[in-house]
Amino acid sequence: MSNETAVQTPERGPDAGAGSGQSDLARNAPLHGVPAPAAHPSSSAPAPVSAPAPASASAPREHRHDIDLMRLVCSVAVILGHIGGVFIAAVERQEANGPGAYWTGHIVEALNPFAVPMYFAIAGWAVLVGAPPRDSRRMWQRIVRNSVPLFVWTALYLLWGRAWGTNDGPVSRLALEAVFGSVRPAYHLWFMYAYIPLIAALAFVVLVRAGKRPWGLGAVLLVLASAPSLMGDLERWTGWDLPRFGWGFGVYQVAYALGGAMLFALPAGALGRLAGRRWVWAVPMALTAAGVLWYHTRVHYVIPNAHLLVAVMTGCVLLMVTRVRVPERWVPLLSKLAGASLGAYMVHVMVISAIVEPLVSADVPGAVAGPLFVALLAATVAVSFGASLLWGRLGLRRYLG
Repeated sequence: MSNETAVQTPERGPDAGAGSGQSDLARNAPLHGVPAPAAHPSSSAPAPVSAPAPASASAPREHRHDIDLMRLVCSVAVILGHIGGVFIAAVERQEANGPGAYWTGHIVEALNPFAVPMYFAIAGWAVLVGAPPRDSRRMWQRIVRNSVPLFVWTALYLLWGRAWGTNDGPVSRLALEAVFGSVRPAYHLWFMYAYIPLIAALAFVVLVRAGKRPWGLGAVLLVLASAPSLMGDLERWTGWDLPRFGWGFGVYQVAYALGGAMLFALPAGALGRLAGRRWVWAVPMALTAAGVLWYHTRVHYVIPNAHLLVAVMTGCVLLMVTRVRVPERWVPLLSKLAGASLGAYMVHVMVISAIVEPLVSADVPGAVAGPLFVALLAATVAVSFGASLLWGRLGLRRYLG
């Protein structure tokens, strides 16, 4: 998941433990899944009723440990891709400048394009199926709880860039642009500027279908839809240098959200014999990874999230993981790590700039590049998740993710 940086492009940048029936994705951010009481009913869509409505507050929802696992896999995949991007940037995207770093970076980058689309898929399932909002108030709570970590981390990355001398402009200007959707210097936060409007739009549909009148959400969506053209007109009329408006989502993000809602909601027996032969999906996934490697090295780096290869890879990973049974002895650790995944996502770019970038150079030999990547990945994952777990214990999860 990469963005506006020398490492990667905007297309790749991309969503706590068990609690109430309300989604953790809703309570915190896109890397969070949906907790629920311990009961385990079927995950298929609710039975038809006389009038469509969100799930009852008292209706038990199963806790989807498979989605916790998916969140964890995606979080590590994002970190993997960003470290791979450092190797590629070290040789300025040219094989001749260092074949070892070049191919190590591209091989690992070919494995992670599913991560950001999968976050949109999880978001779609959470809002439409897993924990649909019951009223506008609860949806606004979700939006606020997603927005607070976004702006806190934007401020932290601005201060980090100033301390390291990497900001590409005055902090005051960068802060203003961030309010309107800039991703400088925190390139990976682009995902949040798409995620928050997307869940708002999905929730608007859910509430209207349930007979509600979410006027506030509708007004916000109207502003988001019209703001780019209005700001463009204002800039032409006044001659002011206005920030680019980056809040919004695209068709491909909606498609992943709807596809995720459908596939994650499949009941346990829907896949039949394939449910016990998940390795079958690894074959097309490997083929799509090879296709992504070819695309990156021969066509364009970085492949768009909307590309067919990425869509097929995302579907394969989803079908490999959805409804997988997590052994009970792993559940506590999995829940803890999944709860820390948003925080790890937020902080890992700082960790990469501190411990990865100084150790990666164009002249790293091919025999060393692979082991070096593995060591740096392990260190980055350990530090990022360790930091997130720490501030979780300090009660800072609502501010830092």
